[in-house]
Amino acid sequence: MEVIDAIFLGIVQGLTEFLPVSSSGHLEIAKAILGDTSVPEESLMVTVVLHFATALSTIVVFRKDVADIFRGLFSFKWNDEFVFSLKIIISMIPAALVGVLFEEELETFFGGALTFVGFMLIITALLLWLADKAKNTGKPVSYKDAFVIGVSQAVAILPGISRSGATISTSVLLGNDKAKAARFSFLMVVPLILGKIAKDLLSGDLTGTTIEVMPLFAGFAAAFIAGFAACTWMIALVRKSKLSYFAIYCFLVGVVAITYEYAFA
Repeated sequence: MEVIDAIFLGIVQGLTEFLPVSSSGHLEIAKAILGDTSVPEESLMVTVVLHFATALSTIVVFRKDVADIFRGLFSFKWNDEFVFSLKIIISMIPAALVGVLFEEELETFFGGALTFVGFMLIITALLLWLADKAKNTGKPVSYKDAFVIGVSQAVAILPGISRSGATISTSVLLGNDKAKAARFSFLMVVPLILGKIAKDLLSGDLTGTTIEVMPLFAGFAAAFIAGFAACTWMIALVRKSKLSYFAIYCFLVGVVAITYEYAFA
């Protein structure tokens, strides 16, 4: 893999991990348009490195929150930090179960079916539009909210459904404060990303994989910088009710994807 390719992938991963446009949906569209059905041997290693970079960027952006959570967990007291960490754990349950129990079934959705991806992008657009019009409140995320948001994160495994878009929109539509919704959405994905990385490392699929250090380093740096910028930007956009721009974008891309498949399939 060339360094420039790794940087491009890193930027795409960093931006789409946090911006509500569905990275998996865009990947399926790109694969269909380019006619690329191959999977490079080093792709899993690159994916692991890029996902680690975006997880690290989230930790850096929310370093104070992460530190407070760890202090709360290891203080063995029922405080705000401990309660928040429990909500994060609750939110992880649906996606973890779906990922473990239905891994093979989910793979069937990643075969370049642009009509499906297009409709999922339109659903993402609708969620973002509704969330953008919701009133801002001071309501924190409850235990019940955490589970419902976790269900939306599980649904967002489907290509075309944006993870950040689905979780933030669900949280806001449940009546939660917009800034708190964005904070919870970004923090809840960190354990899942790290868990997925651990699973890939322990699976043995990376054994024997060789790839040059420079492309990996370049991709990691690009994903970290792009992720840091996108995460910070998204918090400000959610607080200022600017999700409608992404709603319009997702709707247009969804329509284009559906039209493209009918016109050129």
